[in-house]
Amino acid sequence: MKITAVRVTPIAIKDPALLNAAGVHEPFGLRSIIEVVGANGLVGLGETYGDAPVLDLLTRSAPTLVGLSAFDLNGMLARVAALAPKTNTGHVEMELAPGSLASNLVTSAFSAFEVAFMDLQARTIGIPLVELLGGAVRDKVSYSAYLFYKWDASVDSEYAPDVYGEAVNAEQIVKQAKQMIDQYGFESIKLKAGVFEPDEEADAILALRAAFPKHQLRIDPNSNWSMAASLRVAKKLDGVLEYYEDPTPTLEGMAELHKLTNLPLATNMVVTNWAELKRAIELNSVQILLSDHHFWGGLRATQALARTCQTFGLGLSMHSNSHLGISLMAMTHLAASVHHLSYACDTHYPWQQDEVLVGGRVPIVGGCVHLSDKPGLGVELDQDKLAELHEAFKVCRIRTRNDVVQMQRFRPDWTQIKPRF
Repeated sequence: MKITAVRVTPIAIKDPALLNAAGVHEPFGLRSIIEVVGANGLVGLGETYGDAPVLDLLTRSAPTLVGLSAFDLNGMLARVAALAPKTNTGHVEMELAPGSLASNLVTSAFSAFEVAFMDLQARTIGIPLVELLGGAVRDKVSYSAYLFYKWDASVDSEYAPDVYGEAVNAEQIVKQAKQMIDQYGFESIKLKAGVFEPDEEADAILALRAAFPKHQLRIDPNSNWSMAASLRVAKKLDGVLEYYEDPTPTLEGMAELHKLTNLPLATNMVVTNWAELKRAIELNSVQILLSDHHFWGGLRATQALARTCQTFGLGLSMHSNSHLGISLMAMTHLAASVHHLSYACDTHYPWQQDEVLVGGRVPIVGGCVHLSDKPGLGVELDQDKLAELHEAFKVCRIRTRNDVVQMQRFRPDWTQIKPRF
């Protein structure tokens, strides 16, 4: 069954002023929506980063895929790889958005097209996509409440109002958690840290423990803490954390921290490819890997990653970036197919107000996204919403995510020092 058309549509979605180790989220997040049209008239959907380097490779690759079989993933990879830049494109390399790194461009583009190809395959056969991945080992996938320190939208007119408001202290973080848990029923909580003094952020975790004694807790400073700060917080939160995510930089630093604390360490920063995974296993740097099909090379590559983690005794969960429902459903079908899924997955989905799906947002009930028996990913594209968000992209000033530059709009002396604390 041949591909007759491939459409790549960049969109801009509203994003709140979420604070992190690099700076602050810009008022718009960039995404790319992929449509792969089959000769049978069915359309497979994909979603990935919309930053300029990824978007460029996607748009140049799209016409070369016409005429391929929807089942020819190797042929698709060859055509994408042939068009990838041979040298660094000169864009800013953002650790917080590894999918837009020059070294990850091919895997990012391939994964976006792979999801769309496999969605079309499953729609053609009339089965849920998870069945192409070997079948579901669970019918629902757990996600965590992903908390952020943040500014209120009033900080700048470009930000759209959101239901959560300001969160710059422990009391407001607990309030944010209650709002999110009341609405979505999450049973685990992750705090994005690396923003304020480490002891202050540790106190926020202790406040969450008091408010939610039965919830699993995680903290993620995005490698923004020194070894001394990481050890100090580890002692303060001993027995409180489900796992400790990327507190300090480098594989060597994480290995030393684990040796000194014996805490389970998780990462989506120091291990983002197979070579880094090999080195991490040798050093015992991390005990939990946060996978992400968007930059690990797709759905089947992530299944292979899961089997590798199981072989070497590493836990597995999923990392998230700002995304919409197509990505959420791809994550869910993948996670439902993986035996070795140790923890609730991350998702930014509660922070996103926009959506491109018919019927609106994907429901999260009891902290979980449930599979259905609908073919493919089980979602349909709303062309009117897609056009609306594409218009937002065209007038948006942002073309590549840069949280540092956005922070400098508010604090001109801001630099990306790491570790900051």
